[in-house]
Amino acid sequence: MRTNRLLAVTSVAGAVAVGLTGCSGSKTAAAAGSVAVHASDTACTAATSDVPAGTSVFAVTNEGSKITEFYVYAEGDRVMGEVENILPGVTRDLHVELTAGTYQIACKPGMVGAGVRSTLRVTGSSAPLNTDAALAEASTSYQRYVAAQSIGLRQKTQEFADAVKAGDIAKAKKLYPVARTYWERIEPVATIFGDLDPKIDGREDAVEPGAQFTGFHRLEKDLWQAGDITKSGPIADQLTKDVDAIATEAAAAKLSPLNLANGAKSLLDEIATGKITGEEDRYSHTDLWDFAANIEGSKAAVAALRPALQQRDPALVQKIDAGFATVDAALAKHRSGDGYRPHSELSKADLKELSDVINAVGEPISRVAGVIAR
Repeated sequence: MRTNRLLAVTSVAGAVAVGLTGCSGSKTAAAAGSVAVHASDTACTAATSDVPAGTSVFAVTNEGSKITEFYVYAEGDRVMGEVENILPGVTRDLHVELTAGTYQIACKPGMVGAGVRSTLRVTGSSAPLNTDAALAEASTSYQRYVAAQSIGLRQKTQEFADAVKAGDIAKAKKLYPVARTYWERIEPVATIFGDLDPKIDGREDAVEPGAQFTGFHRLEKDLWQAGDITKSGPIADQLTKDVDAIATEAAAAKLSPLNLANGAKSLLDEIATGKITGEEDRYSHTDLWDFAANIEGSKAAVAALRPALQQRDPALVQKIDAGFATVDAALAKHRSGDGYRPHSELSKADLKELSDVINAVGEPISRVAGVIAR
């Protein structure tokens, strides 16, 4: 589960289009032409509070002692762009395509809470990136993928919830990782809508004060740790309701090319911060199912962008293809039946290999947003 990681979208009404993380972490200063953001444990200061409409690049340097995240919020705390897991001393870039309006930027020391915020004003107008024919087709193609995955998410979540309500623990355990596969493939899109992400995919230790622990991981805990789902029916009903709502929103969202580029990277970040450690599915240990689904979602975004990338940087496409092939080979070692071995059975060497191949493919994918924004 992300604290609030996402691909931002243009609403159906066409209000705003945004992107996500543009490059991997480094200990370098802000690049020329970017907006430097200085994040500490108590402050979040941008070099300017006014930017022109179009694509902006925020170079976020963590000068504090805690890992931090950086967000761009629209009205109502709608997350328009985010970069996560910024270690102390590291600079990471966020590419965001914004229309005119007033936004907020926020840093989240420790990756918790509402963050330290300030106002960002966007003025003027700019032609969207998808006026390019290849990029426009990429957005359309990926939209079809999201719509199809949303249908699967609804169906499999309903089957999982029905098994829980029927008290069939064995069937519910079998369906749990299957339903989550659809979620994890499109999570960067699905997680943008209000508080639905934490309700569906929140872990117990990340629940905000006053909120209830619900969703997939609450049912996971009931199934694997408590071994008792006699009182889990209301949680299952709420999960199907929340999934229906988010699937409807995700399938209707209009995606910009930067959404695809940066969503591909954010899915790899999701693996690096949760799946590798085993903290995501800590009761069932089905993390590798999520891992594989994140890879599939990342591949789908890159595949939609392939014609445009091939025109602009064919060498980068070759590096990405080689990186994904290496990931597939490493992951295939852990296949078991129709799924994957439990995370708890993996050795330190297994986990290191998986981490290394994800980091390797993450580097070229981190450059896709910059290529698309040219």
